[in-house]
Amino acid sequence: MGHLLSSKSSLIPLIDRLNRYPIGLVDSEKLREILSILFTEQEALVASKFPLEEVTLDELSSLTNIDSSLLLPQLEAMANKGLVMDLPYSGTTYYLLMPGLIGFMEFTFMRKRTDLPMKKLAVLMSEYLAENGPKGQAGEFFGSETQLTRALVYKEHIPTDSQITSYEDAREIIEEADFRAVTHCYCRHKKEHLGKECRKGAPVEETCMVLGSGARFLVRRGFATEKTKEELLAILEQASSLNLTHVTDNIRSKPSFLCNCCRCCCELMAGIQMGFQDGLAKTPFVAVVDDAGCDYCGDCLKTCNVKCIGISKGGRNRIKSDRRASIDPGICLGCGACISVCEKQAITLIPRKRHRVPPKNKGRMFARILWEKGRLPSFVASRIKYKLSIFSRRKPADYKKV
Repeated sequence: MGHLLSSKSSLIPLIDRLNRYPIGLVDSEKLREILSILFTEQEALVASKFPLEEVTLDELSSLTNIDSSLLLPQLEAMANKGLVMDLPYSGTTYYLLMPGLIGFMEFTFMRKRTDLPMKKLAVLMSEYLAENGPKGQAGEFFGSETQLTRALVYKEHIPTDSQITSYEDAREIIEEADFRAVTHCYCRHKKEHLGKECRKGAPVEETCMVLGSGARFLVRRGFATEKTKEELLAILEQASSLNLTHVTDNIRSKPSFLCNCCRCCCELMAGIQMGFQDGLAKTPFVAVVDDAGCDYCGDCLKTCNVKCIGISKGGRNRIKSDRRASIDPGICLGCGACISVCEKQAITLIPRKRHRVPPKNKGRMFARILWEKGRLPSFVASRIKYKLSIFSRRKPADYKKV
């Protein structure tokens, strides 16, 4: 456990550093208590000195004024805790400070562990994400025009005259990944420590998928287990059978995760239910109800993971046999998770009138979010300042031609 509870002011430099990311952490007493548990005082100091990009051991040693021989074991401990990502490349290891969300808060619950007070953290994190509404962490995470995450459509439910691209197809995302792994569901594991379980029966273990270089790190540090393409496709099928909503990065190229979300546990679905109806990027489709086929059985209402289905206008004044379900198109993700439970086949997907194409990659997505929050100029200036500092510390021998 960390050692900062008696001196939370020493966390301010760390919070300031974390707030230079596109998704920062809104300062509060609950946040400081979370950080005081996850970081030791020395780890908080080291983390506060990280630049906004990958850094070598020697470069970070210069930034922290800590000798490399002492800094390396600290970085190893931080990587084992999921606070820092280590990235081996061509014989050199680079280190990257993880953001809070999506980052070390999720990693904390991606495995069973006894080194932290997990129940206390579960309570603190849940309260932190819910406090102060739009002015709190929920607003920081969900409030941008460009979203961090997006829903995926059940391919089998799209209209026969429609097509989807590979980045909109969960199966193709899995098939195209160069490394695949599976981990505990952060949200359900957190709920488990609160004494609750998924009402849809979704498992805590081996249900959320991680892909690419991030997955390699998580496997290397014991947060995830490597899986084959076939194993992940089987997990995807199981998630679909439970009518979960598939969610990934809001980018077109090389997404890093694929979660399977429910209405009762998942923080992303909770954000939409809190009123951030555009907090998760939607699919190119929206669900509609055929009044002639609907008998208002209620199955779709219980299945929808964002609770966007209710009784049609004026329905409460009608007799039960005349009631119909109605879908709010402004909230509906267009995932199609509700369709298979409708025995009357009264729900279908239709093309959404307006749909925003996701950014190409994470760099462009983060740049959009920073611009929308008014933070891009300071972000760019900070990176330039760091580059100049590295340039000034280089020795003449570094400039010799190879």
